[in-house]
Amino acid sequence: MNDAQTLFSMPGVGFIGMLIIGIIAGYIAEKVTSSDHGLLTNLLVGIAGSFVGGTLANVLNIQFYGRLGNLLVASVGAVLVLWIWRSIRGPATN
Repeated sequence: MNDAQTLFSMPGVGFIGMLIIGIIAGYIAEKVTSSDHGLLTNLLVGIAGSFVGGTLANVLNIQFYGRLGNLLVASVGAVLVLWIWRSIRGPATN
């Protein structure tokens, strides 16, 4: 069984590591979805993606470890968060 996890923690990664992984995951999701966000939005999307991706990985019984595993899971989750957000919000209007 996995160690207890909270919303603001990633297994094997400290708080600063979580912030860095969140920013990178948000940036990756931004590029994959052809979005244009700032640093803070990338951080928030990356952290939300980490929660979504981690939950999905646990449901699918996929084990991930360390910074690289967390980055991969957070990036996939961040892409899902942006995809869901765009689906709900509809097409962007300028």
